[in-house]
Amino acid sequence: MLNASLNAVTQRHTAAHELGHHRLGHRTAADDELDPALRWGNGSWPDEEKTAEAFAAWFLMPLPAVRAALGRICGSRPSSPEHVYRVARELGTSYAGTVRHLVNLRLLDSGRAAQWGRIPPADLRSSLAGGAELPGQAHVHVITEATGGQTVYADAADVLVLDLPGAVFDVLPKGLEQWTGDGPAPLTAAVMTDEMPPGEEASVEVGVPGHAHPLQLTVARDAPRCGVDEVWPA
Repeated sequence: MLNASLNAVTQRHTAAHELGHHRLGHRTAADDELDPALRWGNGSWPDEEKTAEAFAAWFLMPLPAVRAALGRICGSRPSSPEHVYRVARELGTSYAGTVRHLVNLRLLDSGRAAQWGRIPPADLRSSLAGGAELPGQAHVHVITEATGGQTVYADAADVLVLDLPGAVFDVLPKGLEQWTGDGPAPLTAAVMTDEMPPGEEASVEVGVPGHAHPLQLTVARDAPRCGVDEVWPA
């Protein structure tokens, strides 16, 4: 059982962590912490927790998936913390957890990982959104030519930013609206609203100068699972 008040990324990680306990034959246990990953590395975790955490990292971020994401984003190895943030968005993982795991995969050196790990994700979101402030825990999803044919998993208030010179949204379905932000840099972007129900998906078309056909991608509403009171009402 997972805490329904956690965000989608933390729920996904917690589920993988608990699956690790199951697959590794660990005893039944409960963790009262809302985010157990906050205690990672402080010496308080027993071996069973460490191995379950390692299972979760490799389960959610296997090497082929990470290499494929990096190939679409930067070609090979990340050269900026923004690249790592974008990998995390493609894989549905946390920024800090992705930084740590790239070291395990020998795709990032430990010194640079230590520096990047101290950068608040909010700063990276703002950087990718042209310096604009984003509400709460909203994420930024960067759309490039490599995004064509892909599915972008976003939640309400998340922003899709076009990183294609001169490109515009030709078709925006219900639940996505044009967004300009309030940053210093000009921006072509769309924001997801609550008009797109959780679990729904829709097609998006982007007009790119010099391309005979629009770039097509799918946007799916990603949201935390509902609680037991909704599944089994009293």
